[in-house]
Amino acid sequence: MKFKLFVLISLLFVSILLGARPQQELVKVIVAPDHYNWQYEVGEKVKFTITVLRAGNRVPNVEVLWEIKPEKMQTLKTKTEVLKSGSITIDGGTMKEPGFLRCWATATVDGREYKSYATAGFAPLDIVPTTTLPKDFVEFWEQEKQKAAKIPMDPIVTLIPERCTSKVNVYHVNLQNEKKDSRLYGILCVPKTEGKVPAILQVPGAGVGAHQGEPELAGKGVISFAIGIHGIPVNIEGDVYYNLRSAALGNYWFYNLDDKDRYYYKRVYLGCVRAIDFIYSLPEFDGENLAVFGGSQGGALSIVTAGLDSRVKCLAAFVPALCDLTGYLYGRAGGWPHMFNEDNKVFNVKEDKIETSKYYDVVNFAKQLKVPGWYSWGYNDNVCPPTSMYSAYNVITAPKELLLALDTGHWVFPEQEEASQKWLFKMLGVE
Repeated sequence: MKFKLFVLISLLFVSILLGARPQQELVKVIVAPDHYNWQYEVGEKVKFTITVLRAGNRVPNVEVLWEIKPEKMQTLKTKTEVLKSGSITIDGGTMKEPGFLRCWATATVDGREYKSYATAGFAPLDIVPTTTLPKDFVEFWEQEKQKAAKIPMDPIVTLIPERCTSKVNVYHVNLQNEKKDSRLYGILCVPKTEGKVPAILQVPGAGVGAHQGEPELAGKGVISFAIGIHGIPVNIEGDVYYNLRSAALGNYWFYNLDDKDRYYYKRVYLGCVRAIDFIYSLPEFDGENLAVFGGSQGGALSIVTAGLDSRVKCLAAFVPALCDLTGYLYGRAGGWPHMFNEDNKVFNVKEDKIETSKYYDVVNFAKQLKVPGWYSWGYNDNVCPPTSMYSAYNVITAPKELLLALDTGHWVFPEQEEASQKWLFKMLGVE
Protein backbone atom coordinates (compact mmCIF):
# COMPACT_ATOMS: atom_id res chain seq x y z
CA MET A 1 0.00 0.00 0.00
CA LYS A 2 1.24 3.52 -0.76
CA PHE A 3 0.06 7.05 -1.23
CA LYS A 4 1.38 10.05 -3.07
CA LEU A 5 3.21 12.50 -0.85
CA PHE A 6 3.27 16.29 -0.86
CA VAL A 7 6.48 18.31 -1.46
CA LEU A 8 8.83 18.66 1.53
CA ILE A 9 6.24 18.09 4.23
CA SER A 10 5.48 14.69 2.83
CA LEU A 11 9.05 13.57 3.36
CA LEU A 12 8.21 13.21 7.02
CA PHE A 13 5.57 10.67 6.11
CA VAL A 14 7.32 8.44 3.60
CA SER A 15 7.35 5.52 6.01
CA ILE A 16 3.57 5.54 6.54
CA LEU A 17 1.85 2.76 4.66
CA LEU A 18 -1.69 3.88 3.96
CA GLY A 19 -4.19 3.25 1.21
CA ALA A 20 -3.91 5.17 -2.02
CA ARG A 21 -6.02 8.28 -2.49
CA PRO A 22 -8.95 7.57 -4.78
CA GLN A 23 -8.13 7.99 -8.45
CA GLN A 24 -10.26 10.32 -10.54
CA GLU A 25 -12.84 8.56 -12.72
CA LEU A 26 -15.04 9.65 -15.60
CA VAL A 27 -18.15 9.24 -13.45
CA LYS A 28 -18.26 10.43 -9.85
CA VAL A 29 -20.60 9.02 -7.22
CA ILE A 30 -21.00 11.44 -4.32
CA VAL A 31 -22.59 10.32 -1.05
CA ALA A 32 -23.16 12.84 1.74
CA PRO A 33 -24.97 12.83 5.10
CA ASP A 34 -27.33 15.75 5.69
CA HIS A 35 -25.27 17.23 8.56
CA TYR A 36 -22.24 19.23 7.41
CA ASN A 37 -20.10 17.74 10.19
CA TRP A 38 -21.41 14.20 9.60
CA GLN A 39 -22.28 13.94 13.28
CA TYR A 40 -25.57 12.94 14.90
CA GLU A 41 -27.00 12.25 18.29
CA VAL A 42 -27.91 8.69 19.21
CA GLY A 43 -31.46 8.12 18.00
CA GLU A 44 -31.36 10.98 15.50
CA LYS A 45 -32.12 10.01 11.90
CA VAL A 46 -29.64 10.55 9.12
CA LYS A 47 -30.46 11.16 5.48
CA PHE A 48 -27.94 10.42 2.77
CA THR A 49 -27.93 12.15 -0.59
CA ILE A 50 -26.52 10.16 -3.51
CA THR A 51 -25.54 12.08 -6.63
CA VAL A 52 -24.02 10.72 -9.84
CA LEU A 53 -22.02 13.20 -11.91
CA ARG A 54 -20.26 13.17 -15.26
CA ALA A 55 -18.36 16.24 -16.41
CA GLY A 56 -19.84 18.12 -13.46
CA ASN A 57 -23.46 17.39 -14.39
CA ARG A 58 -25.94 14.91 -13.00
CA VAL A 59 -26.36 11.71 -14.96
CA PRO A 60 -30.08 11.17 -15.67
CA ASN A 61 -31.83 7.80 -15.41
CA VAL A 62 -28.89 6.14 -13.74
CA GLU A 63 -29.31 2.88 -11.85
CA VAL A 64 -27.94 2.90 -8.31
CA LEU A 65 -27.69 0.14 -5.73
CA TRP A 66 -27.47 1.58 -2.23
CA GLU A 67 -26.80 -0.15 1.09
CA ILE A 68 -26.95 0.99 4.70
CA LYS A 69 -24.72 -0.80 7.21
CA PRO A 70 -22.64 -0.16 10.32
CA GLU A 71 -18.93 -0.04 9.40
CA LYS A 72 -17.53 -3.49 8.58
CA MET A 73 -20.79 -5.17 9.59
CA GLN A 74 -23.84 -6.75 7.94
CA THR A 75 -26.12 -4.74 5.62
CA LEU A 76 -29.24 -3.41 7.35
CA LYS A 77 -31.14 -2.42 4.24
CA THR A 78 -30.50 -2.19 0.51
CA LYS A 79 -32.36 -1.20 -2.62
CA THR A 80 -31.77 -0.67 -6.33
CA GLU A 81 -33.33 2.46 -7.80
CA VAL A 82 -33.26 4.43 -11.03
CA LEU A 83 -32.35 8.05 -10.35
CA LYS A 84 -34.26 10.01 -12.96
CA SER A 85 -32.58 13.28 -12.04
CA GLY A 86 -29.21 11.75 -11.17
CA SER A 87 -29.71 12.33 -7.44
CA ILE A 88 -31.71 10.89 -4.58
CA THR A 89 -32.05 11.38 -0.84
CA ILE A 90 -32.67 8.28 1.24
CA ASP A 91 -33.53 7.61 4.86
CA GLY A 92 -30.47 6.05 6.46
CA GLY A 93 -32.15 5.36 9.79
CA THR A 94 -30.31 5.81 13.07
CA MET A 95 -28.24 4.07 15.72
CA LYS A 96 -29.29 3.21 19.25
CA GLU A 97 -25.78 3.55 20.65
CA PRO A 98 -22.63 5.50 19.73
CA GLY A 99 -21.02 4.36 16.50
CA PHE A 100 -20.92 4.83 12.74
CA LEU A 101 -23.47 4.13 10.01
CA ARG A 102 -22.30 3.93 6.42
CA CYS A 103 -24.13 4.37 3.11
CA TRP A 104 -22.61 2.61 0.11
CA ALA A 105 -23.73 3.51 -3.41
CA THR A 106 -22.92 1.70 -6.65
CA ALA A 107 -23.94 3.40 -9.91
CA THR A 108 -23.94 1.58 -13.25
CA VAL A 109 -23.13 3.81 -16.23
CA ASP A 110 -22.52 2.41 -19.71
CA GLY A 111 -22.12 -1.04 -18.24
CA ARG A 112 -19.44 -0.01 -15.76
CA GLU A 113 -19.80 0.23 -11.98
CA TYR A 114 -18.75 3.29 -9.97
CA LYS A 115 -18.76 3.17 -6.17
CA SER A 116 -18.55 5.51 -3.25
CA TYR A 117 -19.70 5.79 0.35
CA ALA A 118 -20.08 8.16 3.28
CA THR A 119 -20.32 7.60 7.01
CA ALA A 120 -22.43 9.24 9.70
CA GLY A 121 -21.02 9.35 13.21
CA PHE A 122 -23.36 8.98 16.16
CA ALA A 123 -21.95 10.53 19.35
CA PRO A 124 -18.42 9.32 18.56
CA LEU A 125 -16.95 10.92 21.66
CA ASP A 126 -19.17 8.64 23.75
CA ILE A 127 -17.77 5.43 22.25
CA VAL A 128 -16.44 3.14 24.98
CA PRO A 129 -13.89 0.39 24.22
CA THR A 130 -14.85 -3.26 24.46
CA THR A 131 -11.40 -4.48 25.45
CA THR A 132 -10.38 -4.46 29.09
CA LEU A 133 -7.15 -3.69 30.90
CA PRO A 134 -5.41 -6.76 32.36
CA LYS A 135 -4.63 -6.35 36.05
CA ASP A 136 -0.94 -6.97 35.42
CA PHE A 137 -0.71 -4.90 32.21
CA VAL A 138 1.67 -2.26 33.59
CA GLU A 139 3.68 -4.82 35.55
CA PHE A 140 4.01 -7.06 32.48
CA TRP A 141 5.44 -4.34 30.30
CA GLU A 142 7.68 -2.92 33.03
CA GLN A 143 9.22 -6.34 33.53
CA GLU A 144 9.70 -6.83 29.80
CA LYS A 145 11.36 -3.42 29.46
CA GLN A 146 13.68 -4.17 32.36
CA LYS A 147 14.73 -7.47 30.83
CA ALA A 148 15.28 -5.86 27.43
CA ALA A 149 17.30 -3.02 28.96
CA LYS A 150 19.90 -5.54 30.13
CA ILE A 151 20.64 -6.57 26.55
CA PRO A 152 23.61 -4.62 25.09
CA MET A 153 22.59 -2.35 22.23
CA ASP A 154 25.64 -3.33 20.15
CA PRO A 155 25.07 -0.59 17.53
CA ILE A 156 26.49 -0.97 14.04
CA VAL A 157 26.17 2.38 12.27
CA THR A 158 27.19 2.53 8.62
CA LEU A 159 27.40 5.74 6.61
CA ILE A 160 25.53 5.74 3.28
CA PRO A 161 27.62 8.25 1.30
CA GLU A 162 25.37 8.31 -1.77
CA ARG A 163 22.41 9.43 0.35
CA CYS A 164 24.23 12.13 2.31
CA THR A 165 23.75 15.78 1.42
CA SER A 166 25.57 18.99 2.17
CA LYS A 167 23.35 19.37 5.24
CA VAL A 168 22.75 15.79 6.41
CA ASN A 169 24.58 12.55 7.08
CA VAL A 170 22.59 9.36 6.42
CA TYR A 171 23.34 6.03 8.09
CA HIS A 172 22.06 2.47 8.10
CA VAL A 173 21.66 1.39 11.72
CA ASN A 174 21.79 -2.15 13.10
CA LEU A 175 21.00 -2.60 16.82
CA GLN A 176 20.55 -5.52 19.14
CA ASN A 177 16.93 -5.53 20.24
CA GLU A 178 15.19 -7.18 23.19
CA LYS A 179 17.27 -10.33 23.38
CA LYS A 180 20.64 -11.59 22.20
CA ASP A 181 20.96 -11.72 18.40
CA SER A 182 17.50 -10.20 17.83
CA ARG A 183 18.22 -7.15 15.67
CA LEU A 184 16.51 -3.87 14.88
CA TYR A 185 17.30 -1.90 11.71
CA GLY A 186 16.63 1.62 10.56
CA ILE A 187 17.82 4.68 8.66
CA LEU A 188 19.27 7.52 10.68
CA CYS A 189 19.53 11.05 9.31
CA VAL A 190 21.54 13.56 11.31
CA PRO A 191 21.84 17.27 10.46
CA LYS A 192 25.35 18.65 10.00
CA THR A 193 24.82 21.52 12.40
CA GLU A 194 26.59 22.74 15.47
CA GLY A 195 24.93 22.10 18.79
CA LYS A 196 22.34 19.57 19.81
CA VAL A 197 18.96 19.09 18.13
CA PRO A 198 15.57 17.40 18.73
CA ALA A 199 14.69 14.01 17.27
CA ILE A 200 11.73 12.25 15.68
CA LEU A 201 11.33 8.48 15.80
CA GLN A 202 9.37 7.34 12.75
CA VAL A 203 7.57 4.05 13.14
CA PRO A 204 6.34 2.16 10.07
CA GLY A 205 2.97 1.21 8.68
CA ALA A 206 2.09 -2.43 8.15
CA GLY A 207 3.98 -4.54 5.65
CA VAL A 208 7.53 -5.46 4.77
CA GLY A 209 9.74 -3.10 2.81
CA ALA A 210 12.74 -0.82 2.55
CA HIS A 211 13.16 2.54 4.26
CA GLN A 212 14.89 5.44 2.58
CA GLY A 213 15.21 7.75 5.57
CA GLU A 214 14.35 11.46 5.70
CA PRO A 215 17.40 13.60 4.83
CA GLU A 216 15.20 16.54 3.84
CA LEU A 217 13.56 16.51 7.26
CA ALA A 218 16.91 16.31 9.00
CA GLY A 219 17.99 19.27 6.89
CA LYS A 220 15.43 21.31 8.82
CA GLY A 221 17.31 20.66 12.05
CA VAL A 222 15.76 17.44 13.40
CA ILE A 223 17.34 14.02 13.84
CA SER A 224 15.21 11.46 12.01
CA PHE A 225 15.33 7.77 12.85
CA ALA A 226 13.02 5.63 10.68
CA ILE A 227 12.91 2.01 11.82
CA GLY A 228 11.72 -1.31 10.48
CA ILE A 229 10.10 -3.87 12.76
CA HIS A 230 10.97 -7.26 11.31
CA GLY A 231 14.59 -7.74 12.33
CA ILE A 232 15.89 -7.52 8.76
CA PRO A 233 17.96 -4.77 7.10
CA VAL A 234 15.88 -1.98 5.57
CA ASN A 235 18.17 -1.32 2.60
CA ILE A 236 18.06 -4.62 0.71
CA GLU A 237 17.69 -4.51 -3.06
CA GLY A 238 15.81 -7.01 -5.20
CA ASP A 239 12.78 -9.18 -4.41
CA VAL A 240 13.58 -9.99 -0.78
CA TYR A 241 10.78 -7.91 0.75
CA TYR A 242 8.24 -9.15 -1.77
CA ASN A 243 9.21 -12.73 -1.07
CA LEU A 244 8.96 -12.20 2.68
CA ARG A 245 5.54 -10.57 2.36
CA SER A 246 4.37 -13.50 0.28
CA ALA A 247 5.73 -16.21 2.56
CA ALA A 248 7.50 -16.01 5.92
CA LEU A 249 6.04 -12.66 7.01
CA GLY A 250 2.61 -12.96 5.46
CA ASN A 251 0.00 -12.15 8.13
CA TYR A 252 2.73 -11.66 10.75
CA TRP A 253 0.18 -9.84 12.92
CA PHE A 254 -1.40 -13.21 13.77
CA TYR A 255 1.83 -14.99 14.74
CA ASN A 256 1.73 -16.55 18.25
CA LEU A 257 -1.42 -14.69 19.19
CA ASP A 258 -2.19 -17.40 21.73
CA ASP A 259 0.77 -16.44 23.96
CA LYS A 260 1.44 -12.92 25.25
CA ASP A 261 5.10 -13.80 25.81
CA ARG A 262 5.62 -14.89 22.21
CA TYR A 263 3.20 -12.74 20.20
CA TYR A 264 4.86 -11.09 17.21
CA TYR A 265 4.32 -7.53 18.39
CA LYS A 266 6.14 -8.05 21.67
CA ARG A 267 9.52 -7.70 19.96
CA VAL A 268 8.10 -4.85 17.88
CA TYR A 269 6.90 -2.82 20.86
CA LEU A 270 10.14 -3.37 22.75
CA GLY A 271 12.06 -2.49 19.60
CA CYS A 272 10.49 0.96 19.64
CA VAL A 273 11.86 1.44 23.15
CA ARG A 274 15.27 0.22 22.00
CA ALA A 275 15.15 2.78 19.17
CA ILE A 276 14.70 5.49 21.81
CA ASP A 277 17.70 4.09 23.70
CA PHE A 278 19.70 4.56 20.52
CA ILE A 279 18.50 8.11 19.92
CA TYR A 280 19.47 9.01 23.48
CA SER A 281 22.96 7.66 22.83
CA LEU A 282 23.54 10.08 19.95
CA PRO A 283 25.84 13.00 20.81
CA GLU A 284 23.83 15.25 18.47
CA PHE A 285 20.55 14.70 20.36
CA ASP A 286 19.53 17.42 22.80
CA GLY A 287 18.52 14.85 25.39
CA GLU A 288 14.98 16.12 25.85
CA ASN A 289 12.90 16.85 22.77
CA LEU A 290 11.86 13.54 21.27
CA ALA A 291 8.68 12.86 19.29
CA VAL A 292 7.31 9.64 17.81
CA PHE A 293 5.28 9.65 14.63
CA GLY A 294 3.53 7.20 12.32
CA GLY A 295 0.40 6.21 10.45
CA SER A 296 -1.80 3.07 10.50
CA GLN A 297 0.37 0.42 12.19
CA GLY A 298 2.76 3.33 12.75
CA GLY A 299 -0.05 5.31 14.37
CA ALA A 300 -0.56 2.41 16.75
CA LEU A 301 3.17 2.18 17.45
CA SER A 302 3.31 5.92 18.15
CA ILE A 303 0.72 5.58 20.91
CA VAL A 304 2.29 2.37 22.22
CA THR A 305 5.78 3.88 22.35
CA ALA A 306 4.65 7.03 24.13
CA GLY A 307 2.65 4.87 26.55
CA LEU A 308 5.63 2.66 27.26
CA ASP A 309 8.45 5.19 27.46
CA SER A 310 8.36 8.43 29.46
CA ARG A 311 11.26 9.82 27.43
CA VAL A 312 8.83 10.60 24.60
CA LYS A 313 7.80 14.25 24.79
CA CYS A 314 4.92 14.12 22.28
CA LEU A 315 3.40 11.98 19.55
CA ALA A 316 1.51 12.35 16.28
CA ALA A 317 -0.61 9.48 14.98
CA PHE A 318 -2.56 9.11 11.77
CA VAL A 319 -5.32 6.47 11.52
CA PRO A 320 -3.99 4.23 14.32
CA ALA A 321 -4.43 0.48 13.88
CA LEU A 322 -4.66 -2.22 16.58
CA CYS A 323 -7.36 -0.32 18.50
CA ASP A 324 -10.14 -2.16 20.36
CA LEU A 325 -9.39 -5.47 18.70
CA THR A 326 -12.28 -7.24 20.45
CA GLY A 327 -14.96 -5.02 18.94
CA TYR A 328 -16.20 -7.78 16.64
CA LEU A 329 -16.98 -9.97 19.66
CA TYR A 330 -19.49 -7.32 20.74
CA GLY A 331 -21.24 -6.82 17.42
CA ARG A 332 -19.28 -3.84 16.14
CA ALA A 333 -16.13 -3.12 14.15
CA GLY A 334 -12.75 -3.81 15.70
CA GLY A 335 -9.42 -2.36 14.66
CA TRP A 336 -6.99 -3.61 12.04
CA PRO A 337 -5.94 -6.43 11.60
CA HIS A 338 -9.53 -7.51 12.31
CA MET A 339 -8.33 -10.65 14.02
CA PHE A 340 -11.75 -11.47 15.45
CA ASN A 341 -14.02 -10.68 12.50
CA GLU A 342 -16.03 -13.19 10.47
CA ASP A 343 -13.09 -14.05 8.22
CA ASN A 344 -10.73 -14.88 11.08
CA LYS A 345 -12.84 -15.88 14.05
CA VAL A 346 -12.90 -19.58 13.15
CA PHE A 347 -9.27 -19.92 14.20
CA ASN A 348 -8.68 -16.76 16.24
CA VAL A 349 -11.60 -16.50 18.66
CA LYS A 350 -10.18 -18.50 21.50
CA GLU A 351 -9.87 -17.30 25.07
CA ASP A 352 -6.07 -17.31 25.10
CA LYS A 353 -5.94 -15.22 21.93
CA ILE A 354 -8.51 -12.77 23.24
CA GLU A 355 -6.52 -12.37 26.45
CA THR A 356 -3.25 -11.93 24.58
CA SER A 357 -4.78 -9.20 22.43
CA LYS A 358 -5.47 -7.11 25.54
CA TYR A 359 -1.76 -6.79 26.30
CA TYR A 360 -1.18 -5.37 22.80
CA ASP A 361 -4.35 -3.36 22.23
CA VAL A 362 -3.64 0.32 21.62
CA VAL A 363 -6.58 1.23 23.86
CA ASN A 364 -4.68 0.01 26.90
CA PHE A 365 -1.55 1.95 25.95
CA ALA A 366 -3.66 5.05 25.30
CA LYS A 367 -4.76 4.84 28.93
CA GLN A 368 -1.11 5.19 29.98
CA LEU A 369 -0.36 8.34 27.96
CA LYS A 370 0.92 11.35 29.88
CA VAL A 371 2.26 13.49 27.02
CA PRO A 372 0.49 15.63 24.40
CA GLY A 373 -0.69 13.91 21.26
CA TRP A 374 -1.94 14.97 17.83
CA TYR A 375 -4.29 12.63 15.98
CA SER A 376 -6.03 12.60 12.63
CA TRP A 377 -8.42 10.34 10.70
CA GLY A 378 -11.63 10.29 8.71
CA TYR A 379 -15.01 8.66 9.02
CA ASN A 380 -14.64 6.71 5.77
CA ASP A 381 -11.67 4.61 6.87
CA ASN A 382 -12.49 1.02 6.00
CA VAL A 383 -9.13 -0.37 7.21
CA CYS A 384 -9.01 1.20 10.66
CA PRO A 385 -12.71 1.79 11.43
CA PRO A 386 -13.39 5.06 13.25
CA THR A 387 -15.20 3.21 16.04
CA SER A 388 -11.93 1.47 16.89
CA MET A 389 -9.88 4.67 16.75
CA TYR A 390 -12.33 6.61 18.92
CA SER A 391 -12.22 3.73 21.41
CA ALA A 392 -8.57 4.60 22.00
CA TYR A 393 -8.87 8.37 21.66
CA ASN A 394 -11.70 8.63 24.17
CA VAL A 395 -9.71 7.02 26.99
CA ILE A 396 -6.75 9.39 26.62
CA THR A 397 -6.52 11.78 29.58
CA ALA A 398 -3.33 13.51 28.42
CA PRO A 399 -3.60 16.69 26.28
CA LYS A 400 -4.88 15.73 22.84
CA GLU A 401 -5.88 17.27 19.53
CA LEU A 402 -7.94 15.58 16.81
CA LEU A 403 -8.03 16.78 13.22
CA LEU A 404 -10.92 15.19 11.37
CA ALA A 405 -10.83 14.88 7.60
CA LEU A 406 -14.30 13.40 7.39
CA ASP A 407 -14.33 11.97 3.88
CA THR A 408 -10.87 10.38 3.96
CA GLY A 409 -10.48 6.64 3.95
CA HIS A 410 -7.15 5.05 4.86
CA TRP A 411 -5.17 7.95 3.42
CA VAL A 412 -4.47 11.60 4.23
CA PHE A 413 -4.74 15.00 2.57
CA PRO A 414 -1.73 17.36 2.27
CA GLU A 415 -3.48 19.68 4.73
CA GLN A 416 -3.35 16.95 7.38
CA GLU A 417 0.33 16.40 6.69
CA GLU A 418 1.03 20.12 6.99
CA ALA A 419 -0.87 20.37 10.27
CA SER A 420 0.95 17.43 11.84
CA GLN A 421 4.39 18.72 10.93
CA LYS A 422 3.54 22.19 12.18
CA TRP A 423 2.34 20.74 15.48
CA LEU A 424 5.36 18.46 15.89
CA PHE A 425 7.85 21.21 15.15
CA LYS A 426 6.11 23.52 17.61
CA MET A 427 6.23 20.89 20.34
CA LEU A 428 9.92 20.22 19.63
CA GLY A 429 10.83 23.88 19.54
CA VAL A 430 11.88 23.80 15.88
CA GLU A 431 11.41 27.04 13.98
